[in-house]
Amino acid sequence: MIISASRRTDIPSYYSDWFFNRIREGFVFVRNPMNAHQVSSIKLTPDVVDAIVFWTKNPLPMLDRLDDLKNYTYCFQFTITPYGKDVEPNIPSKNDVILSTFKRLSDMIGADRIIWRYDPIMLSEKYSMEYHIHAFDKIAANLHKYTRKVTISFIDDSYRGVKSNIKALRLSGFPLETQIKLSSQLAKIAHGYGLTIDTCTEAVDLCQFGIEHARCIDDRLFRKLLDCHLNVDKDKTQRLECGCVASIDIGMYNTCSNGCCYCYANHSHKAVASNVVKHNPLSPLISGEISEKDKINERVAKSCKDVQLHISGI
Repeated sequence: MIISASRRTDIPSYYSDWFFNRIREGFVFVRNPMNAHQVSSIKLTPDVVDAIVFWTKNPLPMLDRLDDLKNYTYCFQFTITPYGKDVEPNIPSKNDVILSTFKRLSDMIGADRIIWRYDPIMLSEKYSMEYHIHAFDKIAANLHKYTRKVTISFIDDSYRGVKSNIKALRLSGFPLETQIKLSSQLAKIAHGYGLTIDTCTEAVDLCQFGIEHARCIDDRLFRKLLDCHLNVDKDKTQRLECGCVASIDIGMYNTCSNGCCYCYANHSHKAVASNVVKHNPLSPLISGEISEKDKINERVAKSCKDVQLHISGI
């Protein structure tokens, strides 16, 4: 199985001690987002975990402990945008911390295993198309030797809470023709630095610019890293445009302290504050403890590796 850590929160930034405790103990508890008293017990041992995908804006707290993951295959989806504190209030300085962290991580694990995410893209008087073109070029110039690919997406305010959170930013309209025009410029810059570029969960066809549809949880990458075939299907729980393969997410909504205005994973500032206070790095749960009302079910966990299929050349 593939573990997603996590679309729901920034585990590397805020819960790295908890995560490494879970790795050491070999299991994690995850509450069902739709029914909090339904708890899944998920094995995290190397025999069943084929790969781990980390989603983060700042993995610095993890870097000195990556040796603890020596028996695991993993990659990072690392978001670096050009936004300021008005959009991403709790992200450390991009110039002083984040860019150097990206480079250090790449030096440690290799450029193939760290994907730069420039998303979501949104337009305003401050963050204009020209601003994005200049910022994208500047970041790409910094990172092109440390990654192979950049993934972009456009702001989606259909998620719960996002529309109200971004209201103060006074965003401009972002019609399809503008998305296409900007994408063509970003593709030109990416290709100029030798980077491939794709879009995350976007229906628009940008193949004419050499922009593919992303597979952020990518079995193709892990087949290469593991040197074997993986029997894993497309993730049916994601939107139709999502190309990711199936994974198990071990995070929890309303637990990320980054405070990004565009975040779909935080629905309530009050809930975030409450959940953060309840965090115990020694608990099997990312926030809180098991109560007598909870029902724990062990989730079936097995490796998706098919070594024989790889050997036979099929």
